[in-house]
Amino acid sequence: MKLFYHPDQERHAPPQFLSRGRLVASPEGPKRAQLLAEGLAEVGLSLTAPAECDSPKLRERLKEIHTERYLDFLETIYARWRVLPDATDFVAPNIHPCGGGKHYPRHPVGQAGWHLHDMACPITEDSFHGILASAATAQAAAESIVAGGGTAYALCRPPGHHAGPDRAGGFCFLNNAALAATVLRESVSQVAILDVDLHHGNGTQDIFYDRGDVWTGSLHADPGDFYPFYWGSAEETGIGPGLGANLNVPLPVGSGIEAFQAGIDQLIDAMASFSPDALVIALGLDAHKDDPLAGLALETQDFVAIGRQLGELGVPTVLIQEGGYPTPALSHNLAAFLRGFNDA
Repeated sequence: MKLFYHPDQERHAPPQFLSRGRLVASPEGPKRAQLLAEGLAEVGLSLTAPAECDSPKLRERLKEIHTERYLDFLETIYARWRVLPDATDFVAPNIHPCGGGKHYPRHPVGQAGWHLHDMACPITEDSFHGILASAATAQAAAESIVAGGGTAYALCRPPGHHAGPDRAGGFCFLNNAALAATVLRESVSQVAILDVDLHHGNGTQDIFYDRGDVWTGSLHADPGDFYPFYWGSAEETGIGPGLGANLNVPLPVGSGIEAFQAGIDQLIDAMASFSPDALVIALGLDAHKDDPLAGLALETQDFVAIGRQLGELGVPTVLIQEGGYPTPALSHNLAAFLRGFNDA
């Protein structure tokens, strides 16, 4: 297995986010990467840094999954925000077009509300560089599969699966799983994305919802009761050429390993008829019972079984790190998953 992490990801270090009306310390920071790297060391693995965190090729690929105005917003908003009177030292919206905006605003405050879907995505002075480094890490992992097959793991933070074509949300800015799929599609005809994060991969779903060449499946806590709330029901199956190429398996909040594995089996069975040439696994570890955002009830040992279940699929696979937030169990959860995956 090839493993990748660009250290410039540390440049995105959001100090806080708004949760249930309170400003609290953000769990999505450099400490996550440290704990995940410790999990890799636990199973005798170490990370390799991609050669660069920005390149014309990366920018070109990002334009295939995100709008140009959104990419421009991420790159320029901090400087434009800081010249506003009495502006904070991080970008955070105070208005959103909840009913559906009629036109795209010129003002930085309006643009922040348009593109930052929730209050979990503050942007600081160095955030864009860290966000690009996360995407470059996903790109490098996917390129390694194109070059030599096998399996690769990308330690990506910030994560990406809530980032849609024109928006950030849930700590996510650029959709790393979608980027990996884009790289793979350059050499194979059909790619599947299988998302096993605690939360629905709504951004990934939106990017591919009307496409038939990338199958998307997500197992997650029921959005009727859990973030992201507005996407992720079983009725969302795609449109146009993508009809039937999207599957959601929502689980009741508090579900454990039996329901989780049954849900994975449901995704695998549906994906089998698609016959993907390569697979992207959006790997969340936040289904653990002690995760700060906990909504499911997995134990550390359960990740061994999940890793084995996914490792048995036998296709070239890119593992993209999504959720999983600082707890004493986080390192062990990743180690457990990789033990199961590699055993398979």
